[in-house]
Amino acid sequence: MLLNYYRRQAVAQYAQTCKTKQEDNKMKKLVALAMSLTMAFSLVACGNSDASNTNTSTDAAATTVASTEATQTAPAEKQDVSLRIWGAEEDQTMLQGMIDSFKEHYADYANFDIQLGTESESTAKDTVLADIEAAADVYSFASDQLFDLVNAGALQSVDEMDAALETYAGKSVADVKSANASGSVEAATKDGTLYAFPMSADNGYFLYYNSELVTPEDAQTWDTLLAAAEKAGKKVGMTLASGWYNASFFYGAGFTTALNDDGSTAMDWNGTSADGVTGVQVVQAMLGIAGNSAFLPIADGDVSNQIASGDLCAVISGTWDAAAAQTAFGDGYAATKLPTYTCGDKQIQQGSVAGFKLVGVNKYSANAGWATLLADWITNEDNQAVRFAEREIGPSNINVAGSEEVSSNTAIAALSEQSAYGVVQIVGGKYWDPAKTFGEKVAQGQLKADDEAGIQAALDELVEGVSVPAE
Repeated sequence: MLLNYYRRQAVAQYAQTCKTKQEDNKMKKLVALAMSLTMAFSLVACGNSDASNTNTSTDAAATTVASTEATQTAPAEKQDVSLRIWGAEEDQTMLQGMIDSFKEHYADYANFDIQLGTESESTAKDTVLADIEAAADVYSFASDQLFDLVNAGALQSVDEMDAALETYAGKSVADVKSANASGSVEAATKDGTLYAFPMSADNGYFLYYNSELVTPEDAQTWDTLLAAAEKAGKKVGMTLASGWYNASFFYGAGFTTALNDDGSTAMDWNGTSADGVTGVQVVQAMLGIAGNSAFLPIADGDVSNQIASGDLCAVISGTWDAAAAQTAFGDGYAATKLPTYTCGDKQIQQGSVAGFKLVGVNKYSANAGWATLLADWITNEDNQAVRFAEREIGPSNINVAGSEEVSSNTAIAALSEQSAYGVVQIVGGKYWDPAKTFGEKVAQGQLKADDEAGIQAALDELVEGVSVPAE
């Protein structure tokens, strides 16, 4: 219902705009629109010498409109615009509604053929880079993929599309930036250039728990959390065999990751952090948690199934599992920041990855201007509100995030609480496999807490593995 509301609002707003403008002004705007898109396409062509992306129909339309501007007699010719967009499987129905409202909003300017395909944000980079020219014009992806996509020439600069945004959408790139949380804009930016539109600010994780079995006090530390789980005959679940999740222990202890010029990952986990904690100590703490009988290591991608199993009283996940957790925990449904963990004689707050989801435009798109407008449309304030209403996706848009509906949401509130301890994870493409292998060793008990030399060797192997340059 809310989707239809926003769709009606968008259409009504557009209709009112057209009504207040006389036909001569509308004609002038059509001229400017065509000219701005032509410029946008030229920018794309100049940036890719290998891309033969000239859109002949657009060029023809621009010529027709230019002639119309001189005579002011004949109506402007509408463009035929074909676009492909990829989105997550669970978002297909919602995205189709946004596409339909986009087509209605810009119906006076183009005849649209927009094809919607399925591609997860988590795997978008791999699919796009397999054949950039064959990839969709518009696609969503996790923010940790941005650097690789930019370096491969797979993303059109949003900054270069400012004219199209100004003329069609009535906004500037600066407006896009100011409308969204600074962290999301930072995550969409490389070397001072904006390469994508922020779509969500909820690509992070926190702790769900059943308050009928785990008290808020129990949830504050791993020691008390595991004790409560054991008492209840339940488990606490977390994915350790993933560099996205297991990094949380190291980030919390003051360790870092960064990107080298050659695309490899700079990592200090095998040394001593700025907080005076050694990597060996962190691993020993992780082994203590993983070796507890009340702990359940969950395979990456299997969290929702484990929640539904009824075996858990607490689990580390994100907003995408809010519905599953609410169903499983019932009246006890609760969420909070991640717990602290015992590391030597210290209690260390577990960190996290502050991730975002972004929407980008393929640099090889033959209709880069319209693709930019579509990317802007599906990430605008109204549609971020739709995302939250339909799927509880945390908005990056400041106005939507500040609404009562969002701020009172259990999962979003926990994410916001954890965000104080989150970092934007910047790693190279060769980070993930070594980090997964390392996490598997911890989860499976292949390392022993009293074998400091063995732990150090595993950390050295990890650091060496992630330092491989990107291909």
